[in-house]
Amino acid sequence: MVDEVLLLREPDIRRLLDPRVCLSAIEAAFAAYSTGRADLPAVIQLNVPERQGEIHVKAGHLHGGPVFAVKIASGFPGNPALGRPASGGLVIAFDAATGAPAALLLDNGYITDLRTGLAGAVAARHLSRKDASIAAVIGSGAQARHQARALLLVRDLREVRVFGRDAGRAAACVAELAADAAFAGRCRVTRAETAEAAARGADIVITATSSRTPVLRDAWIGPGVHVTAVGSDQADKQELEPELVARADRLVADSRAQCLRIGEIHHAIAAGLIGADAIDAELGELAAGLAPGRRTDDEITLADLTGVGVQDVAAAGVVLARARADGAGERIAL
Repeated sequence: MVDEVLLLREPDIRRLLDPRVCLSAIEAAFAAYSTGRADLPAVIQLNVPERQGEIHVKAGHLHGGPVFAVKIASGFPGNPALGRPASGGLVIAFDAATGAPAALLLDNGYITDLRTGLAGAVAARHLSRKDASIAAVIGSGAQARHQARALLLVRDLREVRVFGRDAGRAAACVAELAADAAFAGRCRVTRAETAEAAARGADIVITATSSRTPVLRDAWIGPGVHVTAVGSDQADKQELEPELVARADRLVADSRAQCLRIGEIHHAIAAGLIGADAIDAELGELAAGLAPGRRTDDEITLADLTGVGVQDVAAAGVVLARARADGAGERIAL
C-alpha cells in the first residue's frame, strides 16, 4: 500500500472553506476544548527580530476527529514593501488513527485569518447585544476585513466604522468591504478619522492590530458595548487599556491558561488591576452552555482572543471533508 498526501493550494482552500459551515465547526471546537474533549499543547513562538518577523506554531486534536493538525503561521510586516503579503503559513493534517501525514494545506495564512475572524463572530454571538447594529473595527489589515465579514454572520449590522493609522490602507479596507456583496445595500462602511471616533457610540468594538501600546481607551466604552481583542497573540502586544479589561462586567478568554500568559488579560493582571479569578468563563464554556454569555443589555462584555490550535483543526477538517467530497486537490505519493 502506497501512502498518499492530499495537497491543497490556497485557491482551492478559499473555495472549499464555506464561512458559515466553518463558523459552526469552530464554535464546536471551542466547546470541545473547554469541556476536556480536545488536546492543545502550548504555542511555540519564534521571532526573527532583524525583520520584525513572528512565527507561531499551534497544534490540536479534537477527540474522535479524523485528523490532528499542526499550523505554522508567519507575520512579516515589511513584506508588502517587497511585493509580498505580510502573513503566510500552512497547515499539516495527520491521520488521527495512524499518525501518518494526511494533507498539506498551502493556505498562505488564509485559514488563520478566517478562523480568527470567525472566533470574533462566536464571541459576538454570545456576548454582544442581539440588537447590536454599529460595529467599529480598529485596524485595517486582512484581519479587520475578516472580522467585519464574520460579524455579518451573527448580527444584523447597519454600519461598520474602520480606523487605521495608515489612512490609505484604511480607505482601501473600506472600499473593499463596501464593494462586498454581503455589505452592499445592507450595511454602510465608513472610515473613521480616529480610533475614538470609531469606538464611541458603537455597539461592538473589535481591535485587530499588532500594537504594543493601547489603541482602545477605557473612556471610549460605555454601557452595553461588547469588545473583542484579537491582536495580542504574544506577551508584548497590547491593544486595550488595562482599566477597560478590569471594568468589564463579563470577561471571557478563549483559553484561560493562554490568556494568563499573553493577551489583554495578562496585562491587566500585571498592572495589579485584576486577578486570575476575574476571568468569568472561556468562550467554549459559553458555546457548550456551561456558562452564560451576556446577561443584561447594559453590561460591558469583553473577549480576549489569543488564538487556539483547535480552531485550525476545525477549519482544516471542514476543508478536507469538502475536498474529499469534491475530489479536489492533488494526491502525492510518499
